This record gives sequence, structure tokens and C-alpha cells, in this order.
Amino acid sequence: MRTVDFDYPLPEELIADRPMPDRDASRMLVVHRDTGLIEHRSFRDLPEYVRPGDRFVMNDTKVIPARYFSNDGSIELVRAGMMGEQVWKCLVRPGKKMKVGRAVQMGDSLGTVESIDDEGYRFIRWDRPVDETLGRLALPHYMNRESDPADKERYQTVYAAHEGAIAAPTAGLHFTPEMLAAVPHSFVTLHVGVGTFRPVKTEVVEEHHMHTEHFCMPAQTAQDIEQAQRVIAVGTTAVRVLETLATRHGRPLPPGEGDTDIFIYPGYRFRVVDALLTNFHLPQSTLIMLVCAFAGKELIMEAYRQAVERRYRFFSYGDCMLIL
Repeated sequence: MRTVDFDYPLPEELIADRPMPDRDASRMLVVHRDTGLIEHRSFRDLPEYVRPGDRFVMNDTKVIPARYFSNDGSIELVRAGMMGEQVWKCLVRPGKKMKVGRAVQMGDSLGTVESIDDEGYRFIRWDRPVDETLGRLALPHYMNRESDPADKERYQTVYAAHEGAIAAPTAGLHFTPEMLAAVPHSFVTLHVGVGTFRPVKTEVVEEHHMHTEHFCMPAQTAQDIEQAQRVIAVGTTAVRVLETLATRHGRPLPPGEGDTDIFIYPGYRFRVVDALLTNFHLPQSTLIMLVCAFAGKELIMEAYRQAVERRYRFFSYGDCMLIL
């Protein structure tokens, strides 16, 4: 498969750079895989689609302020992980400046680039722990703005519990406490990494290598899934947890934690997920490839065409899609 086959035209003004005033005010495009029917509804209509025995599975990761700047403002770091208290794994911009041995001052901490891996991550050792209050939210580049105080609440799900994500699991941003209480749900955790921002650069889909993310499957959630009549994943990150465990261990799903670099694209056979609530995704991204794998490329591209035609709002702060 070619990466360009997952492209679609999107007017820039449809990219949502700020959230709706109310979380649950988003529109919801509903796709029926069995008939090809496409409906245009509101997220507040979600309970109408819930059946007895359904179980929503949600990612309860919590976004951390992971974007930092050097004291002189010339270097931007996005912390992707910590190799101990004083060694950071980072994406750096501009990368050409940050060669091995280069120093960077952040607050009272002095960091030195110790090594660079094959993916371009810099491993920076600090002479003392960095003041974490210097960090900002790493909003996706397509918002084309700095984070502000409102993002601290809105770029976080109402059920966020475990710190570690660089980016929000955006399908969950639509839920209010009231809507959460209205649907049967369980939680998994997957800490969304910086790979979320990285485009597919290979011409052939199958040659792309996914980033690794850490996940956790609680014992109660594993039990809830096995008792469910239908599993509805809230977001592609929840899909990745469920399908990783099923691919490795089969059913029933075992509890536990680990790392995953699963790459789901058309041809993949889903083992756990029966329905999916997701936002609209970037052209040629691994996320739109996953959605096409779930519902079929032609049907998804038609749904996206209608979403553009009807002026839906796209990406992290945008509208959502329910695929049944």
C-alpha cells in the first residue's frame, strides 16, 4: 500500500485550534460498517447507540507539560521519556544545533547531549533535576499557537488519572462527567508519545516503523471486556492496547503492562474491538490508516468527504466519529 492513498483534501479553516465552549457540544458522524449508512448527529446522541452488554474502553492517561525551552529561547525540547531522574530522552528543535557534547541551560540546570539514537532522539544529562514548572503542554503543531491556561483543563479528559502522555487521547475529550456516567465503561492506560506528531515518511505503508508507547491493562478491565457483548474503544490509543494484548496472548486478555509498537493498517484482523469512537485524523497518518483498517478505506474516505463538505471540525479539538 502507498502512503499517498490515505490522503484527502482538507481546507485549513476546518482545523480546530481551540475547543468548543462545552465538551459534549461536538458533532458526531456515525458510520455503519454493515450497511454503509452515514449519519450526522451530535455527541450528545451517543447513549442512543448503546446496547445492553456494551462496554466502552477508555484511555485514562494524563497529559504532562513536556515542552521546554532553553533560557535563551534558541532550543526547544519535547521530553519523550526519562532514563533516570537526570537523563531525558528528547526531541529537539533545531536538531542540527544539538550534537553530542552540546550544552543547554534550562533554569538553573545545565544539560549535555550524551548520545543520539537512530530516530533522532537526544539523550540529555542534567547536572541537577530540571524545574518541571518550566514545562508547557506540547500542543499539536497544526494548532499553530502556544498553549494557554484554558488548555490545562480542556486538553485533558475528565477521567485522566495516570501522568505520562505527551498528547491527549482526543476521542475522550468529548466526555463530561454526566456522559461518562451514562455509559458503561472501563479504563486502560496508554501514555501517548511524541511519535503521535511524526508523519509517515515512507512511500510504502508497510515500511513505516511505529513509535513505542507504554500501556497498562488493569485486571478489572480485562474481566469487564471478556464479559461484554460489544467492546467500544474510545480512541485509537485504546484500540492499540486491546489489539496488542490480543495479538500477543489471544483471548481472554491478560492484565498487566508493557510496551507496544503495533501498527494497524488495512488487512489487519481485529480481535477485540467491535466499535470505535474516534476523532478525525491527519491525512496520510497512521491513525487514519487504523480507522481505514477497521471500517474499510472506501467507506472512511466517503465519510471524510462528507465531513469536509458539511464543515465538521477536524483533529484534536474537533468533532468525532462513531464507527459501528
